[in-house]
Amino acid sequence: MGGVIVESPFRVGVDVGSTTIKLVVLGEEHAILYKNYARHFSEIGKALQENLRQLKEVVGDAKFSFALTGSAGMGIAQRIGLPFVQEVVACASAVRRLIPETTTAVELGGEDAKITYFGDAPEQRMNGVCAGGTGSFIDHMASLLSTDPIGLNALAEKGKRVYAIASRCGVFAKTDVQALMNDGAEKADIALSVLQAVVNQTIGNLAQGRPIGGNVAFLGGPLHFLPELKKRFIETLKLDDDHVVDVDYGNYFVAVGAALSDDARATDMREMETCIARAEQEAAAETRTADFTLFKDAADYEVFKQRHDRDRVKRGNLADYRGAICIGIDAGSTTTKLVAIGSDKDRLYTAYGSNQGAPLTSVIEALRAFYREMPEGCHIAGAMTTGYGEAIVKAALHADGGEVETFAHLRAAQEFCPDVSFVLDIGGQDMKCFFVQDGSVGNITLNEACSAGCGSFIQNFAEGLHMTPAEFAGKAIGAKAPVDLGTRCTVFMNSKVKQAQKEGAEVADISAGIALSVVKNALFKVMQLKDVSALGDHIVVQGGTFYNDAVLRALENLIGKDVIRPDIAGLMGAYGAAILALETGTEHSTLLGAEAIGDFKTKTSSYRCGKCGNKCLITMQQFPNGERYFTGNRCERGIGGEKHEDDTPNIYKFKYRRVFKHYKSPAEPRRGRIGIPRTLNMYEDYPFGLTFFDQLGYGVVLSGKSSPQLFYKGMATIPSDSLCYPAKLAHGHIVDLVEKGVDTIFYPCEPHNMTDKPGSSANHFNCPIVASYAENIRINMDILREKNIRFIQPFLPIDDRNRMIERLVEEFGKIEGIGRKEIAAAVDAGYAEIEQYRQDVRDYGQQILERIAKTGEHAILLAGRPYHVDPEINHGIPEMIQSYKLPILSEDAVYHMPVRERRLQVVNQWSYHARLYHAAQFVAEHPNVTLIQLSSFGCGLDALTTSEVREILESHKRIYTMIKLDEVSNLGAARIRLRSLIAALARREPPAYHEVPVIERPRFTEDCKKTHTILAPQMAPIHFELFRTTMRKHGYNVVIPPMPDKAAIDTGLRYVHNDMCYPAIVIIGQLLAALKAGLCDPDHTSIALFQTCGACRATNYLGVLRKALRDAGFPNVAVFAVRGLPEETDSFAFNREMMVDAVKAAVYGDLLMNVRNRMMPYELVQGATRTAFEKWMTRVKDELQHGNIFKFRRMIKDIVRDFDHIPIDETLWKPKVGIVGEILVKYHPVANNDIETVLMNEGAEVVMPDFIDFFLYSAYDPIAQHKLLSGSYKDRLFGRMFIKVLEFFRAPMRKALMESRHFRAPQHIDHTAELATRHVSLGNMAGEGWFLTGEMVKLIEEGVPNVVCLQPFGCLPNHITGKGVMHDLRKAYHGANIVAIDCDAGSSEVNQLNRLKLMLAVAKERRPQEKDTAAAIKTKEAHF
Repeated sequence: MGGVIVESPFRVGVDVGSTTIKLVVLGEEHAILYKNYARHFSEIGKALQENLRQLKEVVGDAKFSFALTGSAGMGIAQRIGLPFVQEVVACASAVRRLIPETTTAVELGGEDAKITYFGDAPEQRMNGVCAGGTGSFIDHMASLLSTDPIGLNALAEKGKRVYAIASRCGVFAKTDVQALMNDGAEKADIALSVLQAVVNQTIGNLAQGRPIGGNVAFLGGPLHFLPELKKRFIETLKLDDDHVVDVDYGNYFVAVGAALSDDARATDMREMETCIARAEQEAAAETRTADFTLFKDAADYEVFKQRHDRDRVKRGNLADYRGAICIGIDAGSTTTKLVAIGSDKDRLYTAYGSNQGAPLTSVIEALRAFYREMPEGCHIAGAMTTGYGEAIVKAALHADGGEVETFAHLRAAQEFCPDVSFVLDIGGQDMKCFFVQDGSVGNITLNEACSAGCGSFIQNFAEGLHMTPAEFAGKAIGAKAPVDLGTRCTVFMNSKVKQAQKEGAEVADISAGIALSVVKNALFKVMQLKDVSALGDHIVVQGGTFYNDAVLRALENLIGKDVIRPDIAGLMGAYGAAILALETGTEHSTLLGAEAIGDFKTKTSSYRCGKCGNKCLITMQQFPNGERYFTGNRCERGIGGEKHEDDTPNIYKFKYRRVFKHYKSPAEPRRGRIGIPRTLNMYEDYPFGLTFFDQLGYGVVLSGKSSPQLFYKGMATIPSDSLCYPAKLAHGHIVDLVEKGVDTIFYPCEPHNMTDKPGSSANHFNCPIVASYAENIRINMDILREKNIRFIQPFLPIDDRNRMIERLVEEFGKIEGIGRKEIAAAVDAGYAEIEQYRQDVRDYGQQILERIAKTGEHAILLAGRPYHVDPEINHGIPEMIQSYKLPILSEDAVYHMPVRERRLQVVNQWSYHARLYHAAQFVAEHPNVTLIQLSSFGCGLDALTTSEVREILESHKRIYTMIKLDEVSNLGAARIRLRSLIAALARREPPAYHEVPVIERPRFTEDCKKTHTILAPQMAPIHFELFRTTMRKHGYNVVIPPMPDKAAIDTGLRYVHNDMCYPAIVIIGQLLAALKAGLCDPDHTSIALFQTCGACRATNYLGVLRKALRDAGFPNVAVFAVRGLPEETDSFAFNREMMVDAVKAAVYGDLLMNVRNRMMPYELVQGATRTAFEKWMTRVKDELQHGNIFKFRRMIKDIVRDFDHIPIDETLWKPKVGIVGEILVKYHPVANNDIETVLMNEGAEVVMPDFIDFFLYSAYDPIAQHKLLSGSYKDRLFGRMFIKVLEFFRAPMRKALMESRHFRAPQHIDHTAELATRHVSLGNMAGEGWFLTGEMVKLIEEGVPNVVCLQPFGCLPNHITGKGVMHDLRKAYHGANIVAIDCDAGSSEVNQLNRLKLMLAVAKERRPQEKDTAAAIKTKEAHF
């Protein structure tokens, strides 16, 4: 590019963001001569032309330096051939030049949020997989309040109180805002709360343990245009005026940075215009290929239209009608629908409109309008309400009844198709679908976690392009080359769209793509549909979204069936309610008449109830007749009533009191006080901890009750944004203990739980988060060091009494001077107390079962984890169930009761989850109990448990209901579920218990070896090529399918629960794609996988794959483990020769990968390294088939010598980037978006750790088990032996590399373990565990300070030893430059590339000091 030509008087920067385009022209001394800011409505080309026209007026024919930047600028820069500056880099350089006093910059954009820390350890954070809390989030919220962002700001100025709103997801926030509006909260307060939510989201997601302080600058459009938002940040961060950097054009900073960049290039208008014209010609010449087609031609569309025009409701004429009229009112979350029908179900009148955020008012207006048209001689016979605002409308208008919306929808669907089998309803922001069993609602699915692909997404997208939703939808019909946009978060869909636009997609193609993704999302993500035939043949679709013909067509194409779309698809709830009102047979309705409704007004006020710790925010609406309606209360006390002790038993309330309130600590303990946080496993283990310390003479201080306020206290120290809420709360509990003045905190790590009952599960692991969350607390909470708090968090084997005593003596007794005898007595007392607690829970459960046997009541078994008893985590759901007079049981109350044996489809590896499976079987055998499962958002393990629990219940014809919990209490969705469930139970006969046939899995037998093709998944391309050679040598016909493409990943998403980790989706997708493509004969194929056998979900891949194979129609393909649990390996056995060959193959693979990566970036002759690599690959395969140990040693030497002599540019400096992470995403090019190639193209040298290291780590586990937990001495010896064997084969490689000029030799596993222990305990053995931390430290110590840590989105072990340790590593190693990247089917490449460019920019900035790398990285010994 060359540097800037100084003579040019003008410097020009253009920032093309996700929603806006900014142009600045700088003159002498960086003064801004001209600036322009405009939204581009996705028509980026047009907007750029317009800006260049303005530029021409400013600069004329003069030369100027020019650079582009911004999230959408990259593609344009590539096309036009002009320099591109990464936006975060541009922003940082502008800050350094214009406001050098800044220590932290917070920047919000259209779809991204960034925090940049300046100073000694510059660091930058961008949002990863979620765009909650950014500019477009604010746009969405503003449109919901019928205003624009500026209007939202004006409203917020008047706001007085802040409500909790989920900023994690734009759509959830909508639900919260909607609920507040429906409850009559003031718009000003809602606006204020929306802005506060953005602040919480930014701090909670991006600070990740590093406080935002010093002089803070607020940059970017939203913070520039919305002063109230900036004010919320300043208040939340407690900044005074001196610490807020004054910036008057914060929204132009990125553009200014581009203009000032060293990469800018001198040019003039003529050259620019030619470049752009050339790019446009090229773009026109490229035709995009269509990913799918909706309609072949106009005739095809006509036929489709005619077929759907048949499904119509009979219409009557209201003006001529006389007699009884029934009314159905559907007060939905965003719209209000009213339908009036005559006595023969003729449709007489309909009204449909947005509720403008005030459901009650809009219903009253619709009713007034109807009364104006209702002729003399008609009267209202019945009125029924349904939908979101059902209760308040019924109360205010005295309707005759209310019906849960699912039943209203079902009743309407039955009018069109009496034997309907499935109803799918896609509304504004909710998606409901249910199967119909025996004419009643069966299984219900609602979108809980994410409303990607609901109607309001299409609407917002259309509004963003200045079209009505109908115009936008209409464009899709004639799309020439529709784009497949995947199924992902609404806001990230926008970045997928940006990518499509970069490739030249038109609005019509995008409209068709969005229609397809809405349907894909509904079927495969929300419903997890595996088999289309399950839907039956009579499918009715409804909801306003289905007026969009493209969505309807996409659905029919995907399921290959015709469906019924009624002409009143958007009014079905109201129509169903009207029919139900008619069928009740009342003659005169109690609904308010025309006069009463004429001057109907409500007065709204709200207050906080202070009668208990919940501090509910209660909204009261007063109606004209003096009646009052309350919302927001969890019990009767808050609304002036007495708190009636409900005699319906609620085991959740009992457990919460029993586990904490039951115990009192002495006021004057003889040995001092110890704090215990009320978090995660303490909801079950607290009785042990308290009794143990009490016996030893300590007083125990328990942290306070969980609450949102407590959560905010610790929010900034949470290292990973995709953690579950129960874990995030732990940070607040620690702060609470510190505030209580405790100087010692005890919070142990327990990888295993106590064995509940012998033989009940293959293992009794705790989930990785429960097992070692204390590590995250210690590493990320600096307050512990600042206040000199002793934080005791040993790894303890609570499952083994003798070892437990020994470990407590080591970790606690020796320091405190307490002998073994005293500790042993205290431990025994602890075990006795926890057993007593468990017995009390069982007894309480027994009483409930005896009671329902006597009274004939129906009970709900609310199955979750111990921590779900916390009211802040369960959001009062148990109380809500109790209010319907249903007794509540829990999974641990029935765990001891015998049930019939059932073979599970999963490996029963975790102790809390073993109880869930048992509870499901228990419910299947007890018709008077129904199960509801609670699951926390972000709980990866529930991807397995929910599928299994559902399967157990549904195989016995029972209804399965699951409620997802998150930091925000949105009881709306839970209430719909619960009421539908109660209504369904009331209308169906309890099914009799029947045995379910066991699914026998096909096995891999001796004969299979001779006749079967063995499919093995691709994982690490170089190594697996060599493994295949060794397996074939030993008589196994192994086939590794080609790299999976987009379609294979889609297949994976379709047959695997979408919350399952990404590697499972990639592996299973590619294997199924290979079978479907006929790569091998399914009747003679077996599949080989590797089973890890730890606390990680990978142990369960075999079961998940078997299920996927059954669902996909390949039930006879056997799946076995090459290494794994004894019952999973079948007849496959690793003999000694195979073992030796496999190890040799791994060593060769590591060597070739490393020498290739080291030489390729610097080679003088392009392609020399690749040629050498291919030559040696061929020779190595030959050696593996015919060689011996001597040939192996010689070949290793020869490879090193050959590569060492490739001519390279010895003076060229490139940043070295190490890649660590979960084993599959680390080596699999498709799973990591080809990160090695991307980094090389960006000018880096990639350093990959050895593949064989992972097996050394696995062999090291028994050594750590023996030292810290209850591992045996024998296993430890075997582990040592295996390490020796592997090191024997690595020795020749180590020697050759050490003697070479260019290469570095691998480290011993003991050294890696030693490095890891500076930061984490070796007790972290789930997934990559401590090894991940060790690898990062090892790279940094070897002079590779730039590290990319890859993890599957939501990988639990990585929250602790990956993302969890970054804060610590950055502090301990000066210059450590680490970026975490989540790999996931929906992650946008643009976002990933931005993060990598950012890291490389920092690396290049630090370049000069890195000549003597070893000296530059000073290692501070860690603090223990």
